[in-house]
Amino acid sequence: MELHTIGIDLGKTAFHLVGVNLHGEIVVRKKFSRKQLLHFTANLQVELIGMEACGGAHFLGRALREQGHEVRLMPAQYVKPYVKTNKNDFIDAEAIAEAVTRPRMRFVPIKTDDQLDMQSLHRVRERWVMRRTAIVNQVRGLLLERGITLPKGRSHLDAALPRILEDADLKLSGALRTLLAQLKLELDQMTMRIGEADAVLNKTARDNADCQRLMTIPGLGPVTATALIAAIGNGAAFRNGRGFSAWIGIVPGEYSTGGKQKLLGISKRGNPYLRRLFIQGARAVLQQRTKQPAGLRTWLELLFARTYPNVAAVALANKLARMAWAVLTKGEPYRPPLQATPVAA
Repeated sequence: MELHTIGIDLGKTAFHLVGVNLHGEIVVRKKFSRKQLLHFTANLQVELIGMEACGGAHFLGRALREQGHEVRLMPAQYVKPYVKTNKNDFIDAEAIAEAVTRPRMRFVPIKTDDQLDMQSLHRVRERWVMRRTAIVNQVRGLLLERGITLPKGRSHLDAALPRILEDADLKLSGALRTLLAQLKLELDQMTMRIGEADAVLNKTARDNADCQRLMTIPGLGPVTATALIAAIGNGAAFRNGRGFSAWIGIVPGEYSTGGKQKLLGISKRGNPYLRRLFIQGARAVLQQRTKQPAGLRTWLELLFARTYPNVAAVALANKLARMAWAVLTKGEPYRPPLQATPVAA
């Protein structure tokens, strides 16, 4: 049996494998458990193994690389066009085996354990932040039903809630006071957990040279720097800064035909978490734009003179993302621009 390429369709407990020879003919079609799959590939001679980048793919990719195989991960949406006729697990594995050999296919780097650990921390922290925001909104809604209006923002709630619980003149029922006290306890717990996660991120950023260089860029702090390292490593998967910006979805979408270029809003493809962090960082820079270096300050003034604030924030996020890619891939410190670059019309 001569195998050239293998495609593996991943599942939680079942893994479907299709192997093809040099001519693209299917020569093996098998279903394995995880243990059986690694036992089957241990002594196998194959040129290339392809998988979709999904849950468990990075672990299995590292395990197969340790066996000496060349493993490539691909985004699932780029594999879909190679699926023929109906869909089942073996057909998916066959499509993966075909897609992985395409010369212009885009691949996903296999993450290290450290990257996965940091990515896990960011995902858990994000859930805690969303939960804390939901608690704040729920408390404000409950108080509004009793005629108590609070401004937006967690700081206003933190300052007013203890006083509300102690104020007998508000005539709140005992049941509501008990409920609000429980929500306040839950809010404090979420805040404590987020603070502990932030402490870990800050320590990681201090100990990582790449993070230190990234944090010299305006608008990038420990959270964005560590999230960027966890997501793309050294950034070598992208040929240029625009490729990275496109990956996080902050470049214009395009629908051009007949020789006429038509640019739309941002594509919002790729990594939504990083896109949100970069846009939040850009808004922070815009609030302090008069304190930025001369070149960046002039660029922002020219940008504000011709567009809306939200558009300017996204344009700046795009610029910051390209700066971050350059700093990360070149291993050089950030150098503020001495003069403004022209703003595209």
